[in-house]
Amino acid sequence: MKKEISLTSLVLRISISAMMLTHGYGKFIRLISGETKFADPLGFGEFPTLILAVFAEFVCSILLIIGYKTRFAAIPPAAVMLVAAFIVHWEDPWGRKEFALLYLVGYVVIFLLGSGKYSLDWRLKKS
Repeated sequence: MKKEISLTSLVLRISISAMMLTHGYGKFIRLISGETKFADPLGFGEFPTLILAVFAEFVCSILLIIGYKTRFAAIPPAAVMLVAAFIVHWEDPWGRKEFALLYLVGYVVIFLLGSGKYSLDWRLKKS
């Protein structure tokens, strides 16, 4: 893999994931404090939806930052951003949907690029 593509992947993984981590951390704190009231746009139930959101926004963000299971880890947050843009914020003005769609594009690009040389995936593959 070219050095430029690996560097691009690193910058994108860290920047998108660090920003998403700020959203996921708040949900994680809610979960561990027992405050499980949460939106349920797909009808799974509030608690399962909160767990899925924490996994996608908090756990997967950490995995993406370190570059572990990168392609797999990009799928849950992309799915959450699809739901956010096209279900949760469907009736909202463009400005509310725009952030979810920008994140979605970032996760799709991460999925397509993979982790690159500057990742735990690469290190584990080389050993």
